[in-house]
Amino acid sequence: MRPFERMKRGMGIGGWMSNIKRVAFLPRETAFDFTAGDLEHIQTFIAKRDIQNIRSMGMDHIRIPFDQVVIEEAAVPGSYREEVLCCLDRTIDWCMAEGLDVVINLHRALGNYANYKNEPNILGDGFLQARFIRLWEMLENRYHDLDIVFELLNEVYRDDPEAWNVLAERCVKAIRAKNPLRRIMIGPVKWNRLDRLGDLRLYDDDHIGYTFHFYEPHTFTHQRTTTSVLQYAYNREIPYPGDSSYYRDFALFCGEDPSGYDAWPAVGRDYIENALHKAAVFKKAHPDRFLWLGEFGTIRHAPLKCREAWMRDVIRFAVRYDIPYSVWNYLSTPYDCNKFSLVTDDERRIVSREMLRIIQGIVD
Repeated sequence: MRPFERMKRGMGIGGWMSNIKRVAFLPRETAFDFTAGDLEHIQTFIAKRDIQNIRSMGMDHIRIPFDQVVIEEAAVPGSYREEVLCCLDRTIDWCMAEGLDVVINLHRALGNYANYKNEPNILGDGFLQARFIRLWEMLENRYHDLDIVFELLNEVYRDDPEAWNVLAERCVKAIRAKNPLRRIMIGPVKWNRLDRLGDLRLYDDDHIGYTFHFYEPHTFTHQRTTTSVLQYAYNREIPYPGDSSYYRDFALFCGEDPSGYDAWPAVGRDYIENALHKAAVFKKAHPDRFLWLGEFGTIRHAPLKCREAWMRDVIRFAVRYDIPYSVWNYLSTPYDCNKFSLVTDDERRIVSREMLRIIQGIVD
């Protein structure tokens, strides 16, 4: 069996060990504090029934994001919270008992939060890089005997591909020194943008896969999110598929050039397939590499039929080109202002039967 053969359809569970509270809304001096409430959230938010629920939806893998400061004390490098790691252990065990493959993803690393001006830059800070690598070495030691995937870093937002290639290679070498068969996933700079896949250093190693994220058009997928001042101020429902005048108007509202929509009188399936085309190009150019659409979705308060249409069009493309995928997101925290949940908060029911069919890859 090829190393990533089991990964076809997956689900992300953000909001559990990542983005448990929006750092940007907190004073910088307390943003990375870890409280008793944070621990209680981690101990209770995801239960065995959630893992079983995801399996019952037809998913074959789960992506578990975690923030560095949830596992490692921000002010004490190398001090790892055993009580949090035990919760991760337990959840991985639940996944494996259900026959689910597991990806653990460092979602937010110190030096890669994108929340404050003059934030340290992990790509140019040797101390933060050393912490980053030591964290993965610790996780390799802990999970050495488990065949799970390590996704090194979510959405490197700075545009310095060579610096990221160098850091990723150092981390790969550190993990390989301990485990030559550890499955590793690496994404490109600028928020894992598809059009930056070509900047990634590729390895002669079939236990390394490559990932990208997709949220185009952002105007639709993130409509009215309070994590964007402009989206929040615009406060308009955006349809999909829909007349491109909505998208052009938002671009003008943001002071941006709307000409990118000149070729698209309507934003719909053709627009999505054009935006995803580079994934098919990468697959054709590198048929021996594993390519994974590791994150995509729509904010929950977008109209349900529009959410379904967008997810259908993205997954239809992925199925056609045999690109495994992981949808975002199972369940956001109740107070998250950027909710992408695919299930209800209390009953954990999928938002619609049609959405269930879609995420299972039944799209024609």
